[in-house]
Parts: sequence; structure tokens; C-alpha cells
Amino acid sequence: MTSDSGLGRFVGRPTGRSRGGAADVSEDAGRPREAGRPWEAGQPAERCGLCAKPIGPVHGHIADLDQSTLECACRPCYLLFSYDRVSGRYRAVPDRYLADPAHPMSVAEWDELEIPVGMAFFLRGSRREQVSGFYPSPAGATECVLELQAWRRLARAHPLLAAAEPDVEAILICRVGEGIEHYLVPVDACYELVGRMRLHWRGFDGGTEARASIDAFLADVRERAVALTDLPGDLSDG
Repeated sequence: MTSDSGLGRFVGRPTGRSRGGAADVSEDAGRPREAGRPWEAGQPAERCGLCAKPIGPVHGHIADLDQSTLECACRPCYLLFSYDRVSGRYRAVPDRYLADPAHPMSVAEWDELEIPVGMAFFLRGSRREQVSGFYPSPAGATECVLELQAWRRLARAHPLLAAAEPDVEAILICRVGEGIEHYLVPVDACYELVGRMRLHWRGFDGGTEARASIDAFLADVRERAVALTDLPGDLSDG
């Protein structure tokens, strides 16, 4: 059971306003301009979505909670909304990627969520105060009906699921071969995943190019992810 959701706007193009329904990801949004990731040469000059100052090819994003969009941000604006206790309309998107090898997820646990595809991400919205599930598709980000009791059971067994910051971080879960992988990722990584699907998907099964692009995305997530047990403080204690 699926439906195109207004929350799908939060997984569309970082610099644009969605028209509603499935995420509207343009052809230049396959690799969002996030901190630490250079934008391809030849793309138009970008400006900060808050102060309108020109920004370089490497920059962060700020979540606009009122509009359910992301804005590209200059460094001063990004830092302004990066403090732990910041509240209000805007929040800086962190750049952390986490894994939890100490608590592997089983196929049976994943099946409890009844997601109709092999990859999905889960976002806790502070405005709705609940977790919503989405899966990337050639049409954009599609919200899926999430069995919340199953999600709570899964979160009790897997501390990483409760570690994501509302609105700006997501939990990515995917079937890979015979196993399940799960990661905490910035929400703009979800933009990237949706953009890759929109750009490369061909035919019924996606085609070779789409599969290679998704494989490259997952390889990048694995490379960036830090083990939860390697972190200091209470978070690593579950």
C-alpha cells in the first residue's frame, strides 16, 4: 500500500519548491551539493538560499521545516543553524554517516515492516512527531504505509534507528544479496538516492546504468559510515 505524499517534497530537489506528490527531482539533482562533495564542473553558479550570497561547489544544506525543502547554504548560514539546541524553522543538515555492525538486522525483521521494495529510508518529522517511511522510485519519493508497532520493535533491537536527528537525518535500510544493511545518513543523501533513480532508471527493472549507480551510492555510504560502537558518549551505549 503506497501513496505519493506531501512529505515526498522533502526528498526532492534541494534548491527548488516541489509541486506536491512524488518528489520533483530535476536532471541536475542526481548528486546534491552537500558538504564534502564537489558539484560537477559546468553547473550554474549557486547562491545561499538564506542570504543569497554566492557559494562554492562544496557546501552544506539547511532544512526549511515550514516548506519541507532543503536550501543550499553558505558556511556562515550553515553554522548559524548547526547548534544542538537550535529550534525554529531552519536546521542544518549534519554530515554524519553511521553503521551498527554490533546489531545486524535480519531479513525476517525487515519483512515485518512490509515494505514492497528492497530499499527504503525512514524520517522522523518533528512537526508530525512520527516516523514516516519512503522508498525511491522512478517517479520520485513515495511514502509507504509504515506499521508503527513493527518499527518500534525494530528500534528496540537496533539502537541506530533511534539515533537519527528529527527532520535532518534518516535511516536507510536495504536488502543486499541475502542480507540487510542499515545506516544513519543525512537527509540530503536521500535526495541523492532519489535523484539517481530519476536520472538512470529505464524499463521495468531499472537497467544496468541504474543498478550501477545505486551500487555506487551504497558503496559511498559504506565508506563514509562510522561504526556506532566507535563513537564516544551515551550514543554508542545504545
